[in-house]
Amino acid sequence: MSEHSPRTVVGSGSSVVSPSLTNAPGGQHPHPPGEGAEPAGRASRSEQRRSGFRPDIEGLRAIAVLAVVIYHAGALVVGGGYVGVDVFFVISGFLITTNLYREVETRGRISFGSFYGRRMIRLLPASALVVVATVAASWLWMSPLVAKAVAKDGIAAALYGINVRLAVQGTNYLSAARPPSPLQHFWSLAVEEQFYLIWPLLLVIASGVWLRRRPSRRAAAITLAVLAAGSLALCVWQTQASEPWAYFGIQARAWELAAGALVALAAPRLARLPRIAAELTMWAGLAGVLVAVFVYTDATVFPGYAAVLPVAGAALVIAGGCGPARGVPTVLGTAPLQMFGRLSYSWYLWHWPVLIVGQSIVGHTLSVWLGLGLAFGALLPAWLSMRLIENPIRFRASLRRRPRRGLIIGASLSTVSVGAAGLVGLLPMHLNGSGHATNTATVVADGSAADAAARLSALIATSAQNTAMPANLVPAVTAAGGDLPTDTGCLASLDATSTADAIAAGCDSYGDKTSTTTLVLFGDSHTEQWFDAFNTVARQRHWRLVVLAKSGCTPANALTTKLNTQRAFTECATWRADALRVIASLKPAMVLMSTRTYGGPPVDKDNQLVPGDPDQLWTTALMDTATQVKQTGAQVILMQDTPDPRGASVPDCVAQYTKAVQTCALPASTAVYPSRRVATVAAAQAAAMPVIDPLPWFCTATTCPPIIGNTLVYRDDSHVSATYIRLLTPLLSDALATALH
Repeated sequence: MSEHSPRTVVGSGSSVVSPSLTNAPGGQHPHPPGEGAEPAGRASRSEQRRSGFRPDIEGLRAIAVLAVVIYHAGALVVGGGYVGVDVFFVISGFLITTNLYREVETRGRISFGSFYGRRMIRLLPASALVVVATVAASWLWMSPLVAKAVAKDGIAAALYGINVRLAVQGTNYLSAARPPSPLQHFWSLAVEEQFYLIWPLLLVIASGVWLRRRPSRRAAAITLAVLAAGSLALCVWQTQASEPWAYFGIQARAWELAAGALVALAAPRLARLPRIAAELTMWAGLAGVLVAVFVYTDATVFPGYAAVLPVAGAALVIAGGCGPARGVPTVLGTAPLQMFGRLSYSWYLWHWPVLIVGQSIVGHTLSVWLGLGLAFGALLPAWLSMRLIENPIRFRASLRRRPRRGLIIGASLSTVSVGAAGLVGLLPMHLNGSGHATNTATVVADGSAADAAARLSALIATSAQNTAMPANLVPAVTAAGGDLPTDTGCLASLDATSTADAIAAGCDSYGDKTSTTTLVLFGDSHTEQWFDAFNTVARQRHWRLVVLAKSGCTPANALTTKLNTQRAFTECATWRADALRVIASLKPAMVLMSTRTYGGPPVDKDNQLVPGDPDQLWTTALMDTATQVKQTGAQVILMQDTPDPRGASVPDCVAQYTKAVQTCALPASTAVYPSRRVATVAAAQAAAMPVIDPLPWFCTATTCPPIIGNTLVYRDDSHVSATYIRLLTPLLSDALATALH
C-alpha cells in the first residue's frame, strides 16, 4: 500500500500524489480598491476604515496565498503551507457575513438575488476562464486518458461539486492513487459556495429579523456558534474515520467559515478593544498562522484539531484589526503584501494548473526551483485575467445595480464551462498503434512451461526495445482501468474490519467448490490481482480456492498508515485477525501470502514510525504472520511482489507516448525494492517456506517494459492487468507445483 495525502506537493524529490489542497480567497471586499477606497499606503487608515477596506485583511490574504503557492511548488520550508485554505475560509466568512448583516440591519432583509448575483460576477468570470483554459491545455499537453478525467473534473468544478468527487475518489482504493488533477484546487470554492447556499437564509432566521423585529446579533451568534461546534466535532471525528471526507467535505469545514462569521457579528464590540489588547490579539493571531505554516508538515493529522491553530490565528488577526491596533496592520499593509493580496484569487486559480500541466510537459517531477518559477510565472496570467476580465465585469455598475443580469451572466458562464468540458470529454481519442506485435498468449500457451518461460523471457527482451504502441494492443489503454480480476467482491474495502462480506459474496467457493483440499489467497490487492490465474489452477488441480484480501492491507503483522490519512491503519489489523481466524477454521492445505512490497513502513498505534531497519521490521512482521498460518497445519507459500510503477500510471503514460512507449518502462532497480526482496527470501529459507518469484515474467535484468508482446502489462499505477495475469497461468501453475514439492 502506498500512502496518499490529500495535500499535494510538486517539487524536488517528491512524487505527485492525490487528493489536495488549496482554497480560493472567495470573499469580497466590502469596498474593494478602486471602488470607494484608496489602495493601502495612499489613503490614511481612518479613510480606509470609512471606506470599509481592510488592508490588514488584504495582507493576510497575501500570506495565505504565498504559503499555499510556495508549498505547492515543493519548497517544503513551508511544510504547512496548505493551511492557507483555512485562513482563506476565515477571511471569506468574515467579509461575507459583514456584508450580509449590514444589509439585515439597514434593510431588515437580505436580497438573495443581489447576493448570489454579486457572488457570480465576483467568482465566475475568472474561474470559468481557468476551467476552459485548463481543460484545453490538458487535451493538448497531457495524456488523453488524463484529459478525459480532467474534463469530468471541469464539469464538477463548474457546478461546485468537485470536493465531493475528490472525497469519493479519496476513499476508493482503486481510484485514490489517481494523479492530481489540474482542477482539484477548485474544491475549496465548492466548499464556500455550498456554505453560502444556506448561510444567508440561516442568518435571516437566526437574527430574528423575519419576525419583524430588530435583528439580534446575539441570537445569530449563538446559532452560528452551535453550528460551528457541531462542524468542528464532526471534523475531528471524521479526520480519524475518513480523512478525505474531513478534508474536502463542507460538513467538516463549515466551522472555519463560521469562525470568520462570528468575528463579523462581534465586530462592534471588538471595535471598542483597548489598543494594547487589539495589538496583542493581532500579534498572537499572526504568530499562530505562521507557526502552522512553518511547523506543520504532511505528517500532521489534518484538518482535525490541528486546523484550530491557523483558524484561530486568522480569526484573531481579523478580530484585533477591528480595533485600534497599528503594528500588525502596518506590517500587513506593506506594498508587496497588498499586491499579492489583490492578486490572490486569480493567482490561486492559475498557479495549480500551470504546475500540473507544466510537469506533464517536462515529463518528470519538477525541481523546487522550476516549480517556484512556474508558480510565480502564473502571476502573469493571473494579472491579465484580473485586469482584462475579472475586474471589468466585477465592477461594472450596471451589473451591480441589476442582480438579475449578474445571475444571467453567472449561469451563462457556468453553462459555457460545463459545455466546454463536456465537449472535450466527448472528443475521440486518437490512440492508434502501429504494426502488429507478437501475440503474447500464443507465445506462453504453446509447449511445456519451461519452454514457455524461455520464450516469454525472449519476448520481454524484445519488447523492452520496442518504441511504438502496437495496433493489436490488449487491453486497449482506454479499457485498462476496467481490466480487473473476475472475482466478485473479494477485495475488502479500506474501512472493512471483517471477512464476513467476502464470505457472503462467495469468496470461499472458487476453484473446485466440492474439493476437500483448500488453497487460500491471503493478502492485499497485489495478492487479489492474481485471482484469475489461481482460480484456473485450482480448477485444473481440483482444489477449492478461498480469497481473503483487503485493499491496502498487508498480511504482515504490522501497522501501517491508512491510505489518504495520517493515522494507523487499525482496520487492517482488525481485518487481519479475523482472516487468521477464518484460515484456522478452514484448515487449508495451502496458504499463499503476498503483499505490495512498497507498503508503508511499520508504525505504532499513534502513527509514529517504529524504530529500526524498515526492511527487517517488515520481514519480521511478514514471517510472524506466516508462522501463525503454518501453525494451522497449512503449507505456507510466499509470493514476491510484481514490479511496481510506484505511482506513475502506465496506461496514462502509454496513451501520451504512443510512439515512444519505452518512456514508460520501469527500471528494474527501483521497481522491485531489491533489499526487501532479499530479506524476504533469506527469512523464508530459514523457515523452510517456498517462495515464488514472478520477476522473470515481467522484466529483463534492467528493464520492465510496459507492453510485452501485444499485451499491456499494467492496468494503473500499481496493479497488473487481468489480461496479462491470465496469460501467466501456465507459468504460475508450474511454479506452484515446484513450490509444493
